[in-house]
Amino acid sequence: MSAVHPLRPALRAGLERLALPLTEAQCDTLLAYLDWIAKWNRVYNLTAVREPADMLTHHLLDSLAVIAPLRRHLSQQGLERLRLLDVGAGAGLPGVVVAIACPEVDVSCVDTVAKKALFIQQVAAALRLPNLHGLHARVENLTQPFDVVTSRAFASLADFTQWSGGALADQGVWMAMKGKVPEPEMAALPPGVEVFHVEPLVVPGLDAERCLVWMRRTLSGTARETT
Repeated sequence: MSAVHPLRPALRAGLERLALPLTEAQCDTLLAYLDWIAKWNRVYNLTAVREPADMLTHHLLDSLAVIAPLRRHLSQQGLERLRLLDVGAGAGLPGVVVAIACPEVDVSCVDTVAKKALFIQQVAAALRLPNLHGLHARVENLTQPFDVVTSRAFASLADFTQWSGGALADQGVWMAMKGKVPEPEMAALPPGVEVFHVEPLVVPGLDAERCLVWMRRTLSGTARETT
């Protein structure tokens, strides 16, 4: 019998607090992914957080907090299959977590650093995640449409939406993971982009503010249709 992963009880407790039912196999895959980050971190510095317990809270549970809102969006849009782009993915947060928790979502993680894109590709192969893809590219150069474009502490909202606008489907939305509500960034958004929902998030074990900022194009910002 294989040994129980030392972080498994804390992961299950966090999932219970998030009211997020995942299978035992999905939990195994999430913990294996955390082990992959720790292994690559020794050489490639994927993330500044290095203590396993902190990685569970700051990485896995922080990313898992967006799953319920994302599923709700999927249901509201009536989409059976959703394409999601994680911009500046780094170690794959939240993209890899989304791919594990939501196999119905096709996830691409884009990063300008080749080693980070390679890491995502290696994780997809090792953990058998056919819905996960690592892209080595600048997001400004992507033109295939994604239904949701997300980021986690990547850039200001104005820069994030400007740089990734070419990759957003006509009816797509941006889902930005932020700390406290970024009022100045929201006020600085260009005329063609609007915030339609700000959703507070509670991350188990993390005593810090978190929120999701949902954005979409306004009628004057339908760049894909007019260019």
